[in-house]
Amino acid sequence: MIYTLRKLASIAILSAMLFSCADDNDPTTTPISMDDDDYVPIPTSPVVLEMDNFPFDTLSEYNFFDGELKEQNPVLGVIPYEPISALFTDYAKKKRFIWMPSDVEATYAADTELIDMPVGTFLIKTFYYNNVQPDNNTRIIETRLMLKKNTGWEFADYVWNDDQTEATFDLNGSFTNVDFMENGTPKSTNYRIPSDAECLTCHKSQNNPIPIGVKPQNLNSMYDYVDGTKNQLQKLIDEGYLEDNLPATINTVVKWSDETQPIDLRVRSYIDINCAHCHQELSHCDYRPVRFAFNESSDETNIGICVDPDTEIPGMRNIVTPALKERSVMYYRMNSEAEEFRMPLLGRSIIHEEAVQMIGEWIDGLTNECD
Repeated sequence: MIYTLRKLASIAILSAMLFSCADDNDPTTTPISMDDDDYVPIPTSPVVLEMDNFPFDTLSEYNFFDGELKEQNPVLGVIPYEPISALFTDYAKKKRFIWMPSDVEATYAADTELIDMPVGTFLIKTFYYNNVQPDNNTRIIETRLMLKKNTGWEFADYVWNDDQTEATFDLNGSFTNVDFMENGTPKSTNYRIPSDAECLTCHKSQNNPIPIGVKPQNLNSMYDYVDGTKNQLQKLIDEGYLEDNLPATINTVVKWSDETQPIDLRVRSYIDINCAHCHQELSHCDYRPVRFAFNESSDETNIGICVDPDTEIPGMRNIVTPALKERSVMYYRMNSEAEEFRMPLLGRSIIHEEAVQMIGEWIDGLTNECD
């Protein structure tokens, strides 16, 4: 049976308390000692947290993973998680993990707000491709870290070597070509590894670095952990990473690719994770007349229906022109690879074909009449 760090610590402390009450003169009890075979050490996570030395030169120095680094097998205390709908990054796959020191925990703020994570929290996100050509293998591109310090969040990015044995700190930004197969279709991308400034473009509020997806609305779902399937928020509570004060119900996004869900919810969930971090107050695109956060996009104006675009594009009428995707700025920008037109601004160089199809179907199905 696998125990969590805090559970094992509690068991060890309880055992110590019980044995400490033993009477040395009672032949039926035996005080525990450090030399006893029954001694249970309090387990500690091997993750290395050195705030003053962040960032390390290499990814392996943090001890996030056990065994071969490329296998991404998390050590004790490093918990995997997955947003219900994920940000699109040129079809890259992602592995995400969270780690906290043993004596702190995060707190719930609101369904739509970032979980308030304590100082010392690591967020770990690895980007990789399967079916990379010509050998049809797996290639890890980068691992991004965010560390919560007393002064706020800080970035670090680690670029993997060709042998897939190590990743080295680099926030200068670069490109790497990847040829891969996606659902049986050959694709190619000149993948952009972001610079420090580019990280801040998306991950900011009033020029302060922040995470994007670690919100209750995005994590209120089941996940297959090594020790069983569990709701992700409950897992964080059980691990001692999250205060047990969640509301009875959480307004939750849906998986955008789940065709059993209403298409409007799928669209709103997609643009929440892909667009809302820029289209909100104090962020990069806060001047544009749309607000794409899930809790705001039920408003037709916020989602752009019959709203004039702030930047004129020939042939386009509104941000969303009901029943006319070909005259809708949203569809045009998502369906473009041209750097001057495409959205999102960063993180995408090729078209997310499945999402574009969904957006087009949604727009063509709208019956609103614009003035």
